[in-house]
Amino acid sequence: MSTEIPNAAYTSAPFIGKTFGVTISQLNKKFGRATVLRDINLEIKAGEIFCIMGPSGSGKSVLLKHVAGLELATSGEVKIGDFDASDPATREKVHLALVFQAGALFNSLSVYDNLALYPREHRLSDEKGIHERVMNALTILSLEKAAKKFPSELSGGMKKRVAIARALVMEPQLLIYDEPTSELDPVMSATISEIIATLREQTAVTSIVVTHDRQLAFSIADRIAIIMDGRIRLVGKPAEIQASKDPDIANFLNPVIDLKNPRFKQLENHHE
Repeated sequence: MSTEIPNAAYTSAPFIGKTFGVTISQLNKKFGRATVLRDINLEIKAGEIFCIMGPSGSGKSVLLKHVAGLELATSGEVKIGDFDASDPATREKVHLALVFQAGALFNSLSVYDNLALYPREHRLSDEKGIHERVMNALTILSLEKAAKKFPSELSGGMKKRVAIARALVMEPQLLIYDEPTSELDPVMSATISEIIATLREQTAVTSIVVTHDRQLAFSIADRIAIIMDGRIRLVGKPAEIQASKDPDIANFLNPVIDLKNPRFKQLENHHE
C-alpha cells in the first residue's frame, strides 16, 4: 500500500512523491532452536508514526531488521507497499533509511562528509547537488554550524541529530529508528521526539520507531505495538495501550520498585 504526497519534497532533489505502508504476515524467525519471532501480523499504515515497544530480548530489533531487509524470515513475509522487504531489488524501488541506535557515524569523516557519503557512493548527483542535499538536511535539524565538526566533537544528542540528518539525505519514504532516545537526557529525548513528529508532518514519511521511551511513544505515536516473548500482545492507540488491563503490559509500562521483593531476586529464583 502506498499513498501519494503532494508537495512532499524537502530538498531540491526529486522526491518520488509517495510513502509506503508495511504489511507483516505470519512472520516467524528462528535462530537454531530458539524461536525469536512467533506469528507476527502487523499492518503499518502509510504516513503514520508506529512505535514498537517491549522488554529487552522480546524481538523488537529482530523485527526491525526484517522490515529493513537485513534479516531473512524463517517463514512469513514482510512487504513494503507491494514489494518484498527481503528482495534486494526493493531498495531500488523504495527509499528506506535506518537510524541506528548508536548513530553509526564514521569517526574519520566530518559531519558533512558523513552525510555526503551515500549520495557520493551512489552517484546521485554532482558535487553541487550533493552539497545542496547535505546542507538542506543539516538546516532542517539546525546543524549547519556542525558541518565541519567530527563525531568526537559532538554531544550524544548532536550525534543522534546527525544520524537523522544523514537519513534525510536519502529522501526516505520509510524511516526506521532503532532506540532513537537511548542514552539521552530527558530534554534531548523530548527534542528527538519532536524531530520525528515534525519530519512526519513535513514529509509524510512512514516512521517506525523501536523504543523503550514511554514519553516518546505516548506523545507522538499514532499507534503502538507491544511485543513480548516474540509475540504481538497488543496494538492500539497510545490511550488504548495505557488503558490495557493486561498485567504483563501494565508491569512493563509502569513497573513498581519493590525493595522488599526486588525483581533480580525473583529472577535468581526463577533460574534455579
